[in-house]
Amino acid sequence: MPAKSAAQQKAAGAALSAKRGETPKSKLKGASKSMVETMSEKQLEEFAATKHKGKPEHVED
Repeated sequence: MPAKSAAQQKAAGAALSAKRGETPKSKLKGASKSMVETMSEKQLEEFAATKHKGKPEHVED
């Protein structure tokens, strides 16, 4: 499933970095904090790899 906004993509990238051990989990905040616990590495890769051209910065639910 692709990210729907640039903010969602950035959060997934941060969570992916923490899941891989490149960034300490204590540095995460907001959505990325819950993403690292609830999503698999593959799901995070899909979100983070989404093209951000034309994506809004934020999307309302």
